[in-house]
Amino acid sequence: MSDNFETIGIIARSATEEVLIKTGTYWNIEVLDIRWHRSDKPTGKGIRMNMAEAKQLLEILRRKLDEN
Repeated sequence: MSDNFETIGIIARSATEEVLIKTGTYWNIEVLDIRWHRSDKPTGKGIRMNMAEAKQLLEILRRKLDEN
């Protein structure tokens, strides 16, 4: 991933695995990137979406989490 991405959050799963949440610009589009990392290297598992899609995801997660 390009160096112009900023890490805005990290979710640790174990001593060697974590999820990095990053924002940045990809092909002149502001994006959110959520990706698994193992031993400080990105894996093929993750998702990148534009900010409009990220807002939709946030609303879906809020609805689901408010149910509990």
